[in-house]
Amino acid sequence: MNQPVLSVKNLTKAYRSGDQTLVALRDVTFALFEGDTCAIVGPSGSGKTTLLALCAGLDRQTSGSVTLCGAKIDELSEDERAKIRNRFVGFVFQNFQLIPTLTALENVLAPLELRGGAVNEKDAVELLARVGLEHRLHHYPAQLSGGEQQRVAIARAFINRPKILFADEPTGNLDGETSQKVERLLFELNREAKTTLALVTHNLDLARKTERIIRLKNGVVVSDERNEPIVADAPEK
Repeated sequence: MNQPVLSVKNLTKAYRSGDQTLVALRDVTFALFEGDTCAIVGPSGSGKTTLLALCAGLDRQTSGSVTLCGAKIDELSEDERAKIRNRFVGFVFQNFQLIPTLTALENVLAPLELRGGAVNEKDAVELLARVGLEHRLHHYPAQLSGGEQQRVAIARAFINRPKILFADEPTGNLDGETSQKVERLLFELNREAKTTLALVTHNLDLARKTERIIRLKNGVVVSDERNEPIVADAPEK
């Protein structure tokens, strides 16, 4: 049987606030395999972003375990976690998180440079062309629209051929038409690369484009259902 790309078992995250303990997540368990697409949904404060951060090793849980691409990341140092992320993980965030002093091309190349070794600029140029930005290679983030910045972020996320992509509200700062274009690109590239996708969103229309929907409320999984995904419209000619 195939090993999961991501395995979460009895995951709990609690914070101290004065004399009180606040539980952000309680006893969450699920697994994702190669090529799976999963949306994590729920109201604000339900623990969605906390869960994504724990799965990616950006934060440490209070109890439970996370195994990411075969590594039990709760047993690793911060440097070891960073190496796992650089090697296997792509990220797309709501606020793009591009480096303002780097061009679009340089932003896409940044994950490869962090990994060390050879940097293939040709791959970055091809990815930017794939997302329709071949004419914006040398523009800085401030010179790009929000939709263009998110397309740069998507190209950056796929440059290291990740096994898993974590996307946190990837269309949250975009208008409706731009959101649809970005969603289409995200799912097309994900299918082509056979990447596992874990997507946090409050947008149920976006969630319905995945194969599985996990619903959180007050840090607890209240449902975990298979879904017949709605396929995005074909690209505009």
